[in-house]
Amino acid sequence: MRRAILAVFMVTIMTLAGCFSAEEDDAKDIQQPNIWENYQRIDAQTHVDERMFQTIDLRTNQSTNTSWAVFDRTYGGNCCEHYLATTIEGSILNIGGEYPVYSIDRGHEWDTYIPGVLPDTQCLTFVPTNPGQEGLGEGSIVQATNGDIISMSWFPYIGADGKLDKFYAILYDESEMAWKWCYNRLTEPFYDRSWQVEVVGPIDSSLGNGEWASLVVSNFWHQTQNAGGQISVDGLNYYPIQFPGRGGGEPIEELNLTFTDLPAYWDVNKPHKEMRAFPIPSGGLLFPAYFNNGNAAFLDTSLSWNEVEIQFPSEYCHIDRSGTIHCVSLQSNVFTHYASTDGALSWKNQTYDLSGTATSIEEWEFQGNGELDLFILNIRYQSREGPDADIVYHVRGYSEDMSPDTLTYIGLGDLDSTSGAGNDIRFDFASLGVLRDGGVVVAFHDSSHADPLFAVELDLPLSK
Repeated sequence: MRRAILAVFMVTIMTLAGCFSAEEDDAKDIQQPNIWENYQRIDAQTHVDERMFQTIDLRTNQSTNTSWAVFDRTYGGNCCEHYLATTIEGSILNIGGEYPVYSIDRGHEWDTYIPGVLPDTQCLTFVPTNPGQEGLGEGSIVQATNGDIISMSWFPYIGADGKLDKFYAILYDESEMAWKWCYNRLTEPFYDRSWQVEVVGPIDSSLGNGEWASLVVSNFWHQTQNAGGQISVDGLNYYPIQFPGRGGGEPIEELNLTFTDLPAYWDVNKPHKEMRAFPIPSGGLLFPAYFNNGNAAFLDTSLSWNEVEIQFPSEYCHIDRSGTIHCVSLQSNVFTHYASTDGALSWKNQTYDLSGTATSIEEWEFQGNGELDLFILNIRYQSREGPDADIVYHVRGYSEDMSPDTLTYIGLGDLDSTSGAGNDIRFDFASLGVLRDGGVVVAFHDSSHADPLFAVELDLPLSK
């Protein structure tokens, strides 16, 4: 009952205020069928743990329950998070814990890649944890635009004094259909969960050449001290890279960011939003709103830094295969989704105002999918009525209408949690992926399990 009241309130402030009279709205609700009348179950096989989550049709204000498969930390997570991604082949990837865990069949069967011994002087042994410290590793993973899967795992608190971090690069080479790995010796502690992103090539740099480069940054050092990260042109051997200062002042000419009909990889290679960067199809990597003057930072295919006179509405952006640039900003409890199809020259926008239901935003993530004309916004917020709530908005047909179609409450919404070491109940960051059939894979946390969970959507519309 509480959620139904909240949902009606949210729908009212988001989609109806100033748009319809009461009579017009009633007529609209009567004439328009509920969106789930066109749903079908995409996965006929039963999952071990299936749950029903409340879904609200935001155009009719009616609600129903939709089916989701639910998974715990044994499917790739750890005490506090999941790091989820998908591939164009339809695999679900998770490296919330120590090793890449993946499923090729929507979560029915799972496999784990655990590196073994390699005949290489850099990789003689694989002893990432001390006894009693198992389960503390964590990493990042993403499919590159040539089909490779680039990932890494950070193992903290290793060594006699428990203070030596270890960084293991883990690569799935699509051309050889094989996993590879290598231990990278760093001169300084990596310290905390990594964020990872592809730098689109071909790369021609002083570090070597490759189809792409992989940039990894530490959550802690990247956000607090702008201290740089590690970069690789082969996904195995990483080297330190410094970031430019924020002052800027010598911008290059603007980049052309207008693209159409990109390969399918552009719908899955989105890095986590906290990377604050996104690859671009013409080559390189952009950090929106990086410099103090609002200009973007551009890491080019020679792995050199540039300042670019392009103004983005947020530092959180990515581009999908349609060529649409999606950016999301957050001010207080109000989200704004921006979309541009002309290379960031103009923007359409849609607002999500949670002021009436949320006292604060805990975590969030987003993703666009150009093939499906789909946009997803996932939010975990502190409810005004008590515990945290996990919600997912679906925007189907965003190219024509950026307003959301449905709102789904993921999980029980009965648990308060806070990110950061030292907190007894932790949900450190939001994470999601979109399967090629349109199903969402999303992390959440409720009282049904001690650690965060993730869910895979099972009921989908017959058509967009």
